[in-house]
Amino acid sequence: MKLEKLVIASNNGHKIEEISSILSGSEMKIFSLKDFPEFPDPEETGNTLEENSLIKAKAVSEKFNMPAIADDTGLFVNALNGEPGVYSARYSGENATYESNCQKLLDELKDKPDRSAEFRSVICLYINEPEKYFFEGIVKGSIINEKRGEKGFGYDPLFLPLHSEKTFAELTGEEKNKISHRSLALQKLKQFFD
Repeated sequence: MKLEKLVIASNNGHKIEEISSILSGSEMKIFSLKDFPEFPDPEETGNTLEENSLIKAKAVSEKFNMPAIADDTGLFVNALNGEPGVYSARYSGENATYESNCQKLLDELKDKPDRSAEFRSVICLYINEPEKYFFEGIVKGSIINEKRGEKGFGYDPLFLPLHSEKTFAELTGEEKNKISHRSLALQKLKQFFD
């Protein structure tokens, strides 16, 4: 599928950079909500990653009259029955920060021997009401006992992907883009475009 323009339904600089770098090389003109500062991030009121990504992509697509992509990502920790899951960004409350979310996760896992977890990203490409497509990426791994690494964002300093000795926050952007949940979903999107 060939699109001339696409808007990334996000103001998050980390996400925009990651998505743009993976989709680079196409002839599509890529915008983000940073190009439209008067438009607020749509509120995520869904109960699943799919619902939230659709809410955001649809709102942005309809507002700017062009195809949009939005992702929703969650960290699902087995010992916590899948928490923080869809609430990953606001796990530690309404004014959550990356720091407070990581600290809450460590506190919740303090006495748990099972540290297995997975990051899941769902990307919704919304063109119009019948034409909406979903792409999922999953990375399995575990939660370590203390933060390691200065790169990345969110739970990256605590997440050790399977078969890696480095946390997501210790990987370079290039290394992370090869294996991350978002990049796996974006690769599927890219194949769809190609």
